[in-house]
Amino acid sequence: MTEVNSAELIFICFMLLYGFAAALNCTSPTPESLFGELEKDLFPKKLLRPVNSFSSPLNLTISITVVGIIGVEEKSQSLATLIWQVLEWNIEGLSWDDKECGTSRVSVPREKLWIPDVHIAEFMTEDKSHKTPYVYINNTGHVFDDKPIAVISSCILNIYSFPFDIQNCSLTFGSYLHFNTDIRMVQGSSSEEILEESLQVLKNNGEWALIGVHVNPDAQLVLSEGSYSEIKYYIILRRRPILYVVNLLIPSCFLITVDLFSFMLPPHSVDRSSFKMTLILGYTVFLLIMNDLLPTTGETTPLINVFFSVSLALMVASLLETVLITYVHFSSSQYSAVPHWLSVIVLRYLAVVVCLPPKKKSNRVTVVLSPAKEKEKDFSFNNISAIHLQRAPGEISPEKQPVEPALEELRKLSRDLLAIRFQVDKHFQGSTSSQEWQMIGIVIDRLLFGLYLVFIIVSFITIICIWSRSSYTV
Repeated sequence: MTEVNSAELIFICFMLLYGFAAALNCTSPTPESLFGELEKDLFPKKLLRPVNSFSSPLNLTISITVVGIIGVEEKSQSLATLIWQVLEWNIEGLSWDDKECGTSRVSVPREKLWIPDVHIAEFMTEDKSHKTPYVYINNTGHVFDDKPIAVISSCILNIYSFPFDIQNCSLTFGSYLHFNTDIRMVQGSSSEEILEESLQVLKNNGEWALIGVHVNPDAQLVLSEGSYSEIKYYIILRRRPILYVVNLLIPSCFLITVDLFSFMLPPHSVDRSSFKMTLILGYTVFLLIMNDLLPTTGETTPLINVFFSVSLALMVASLLETVLITYVHFSSSQYSAVPHWLSVIVLRYLAVVVCLPPKKKSNRVTVVLSPAKEKEKDFSFNNISAIHLQRAPGEISPEKQPVEPALEELRKLSRDLLAIRFQVDKHFQGSTSSQEWQMIGIVIDRLLFGLYLVFIIVSFITIICIWSRSSYTV
């Protein structure tokens, strides 16, 4: 037993001094000869890190290729991707002659070698990727490990500019256990090479487009026990907004435009109020149906949600304004005089702002000529006294002589017709206060129309600017 332990100790010291593995000597250029040498000199050491000294770090080169973008989940703040992970490292001291052994590269089972414990820090679920059973070893001791990984990683999403948003999600690769004194992560392909290769092999053409890949090769996780060497990849994705533009923005803009043109209807018409109520009902149903297309969570409220809320608020405000204007038009004759301050603000200043100067008061006077025997030679509708309206039938003025009954009846009929004509004319002309109230309603109606128009223009310009900025921003 003592001899065995001494022999093992001598063998370990020899390996530390002269290398992890010696050059292989194949007896023939056949697979059996090469695998026999590997079975004898390499496979028994699969539990050891392939370096000559414990103080020597293993340089582990890593490269990735984005094969597919499965999706982005706003509710769980996660990114689902499919990537190819390539790990490369050297087994110190291992080599063979490609002519003597018959090949310069051979694939060996993964479980026969020491494999680094590389993991992704942002992983949110269990790794259920397909396991590749083999790795490549070439005649210089270089190991090439390529495998696909289905990654569901955490990602902080910024959905303020939805649906014109760009997301920047990170994937951090590093050893789960070994410190940077044992395993040192080394960048393989550059950002440009990764992006070019990813765009060539990218299979899906869904909601998201890959627009960039950035690499931070000097990332480190520092703990009290030690530091971990890491490499961080930033996957930059842009959402394709055409689905949301067609299904959300364009219908909403159409409804707002229809509500805008509804201001062309007479403000005192009841049909205008019912038309606006129908529009509000339709817009509410539209938002409920399309609610599934909107992001559910996020640190900030998406701009499109603000757009929908303001649009609905303006529709409701236009309905309330229509109700107010209708009430003013139908009840203006019952109001007292317009307050001076309100008349000055609305009719003098706001009317000029909305390009609606106040109407001039009508000076029309209706003149009716009475018979020559009457004392009143010139008669106006505005001068009809209560005596003419309250005189009882058959009453004769004491100052006048009796006249024929037919002539008296004609006089009575003339007075009644004049009174009726006066009331009709007063109804159509309206009083001064009634006209002022109606004019205030018209000015307010025109003012809200202007605000509506300004909001639509500003909204369209904002959407176009955000879309343009997101199209050229990486």
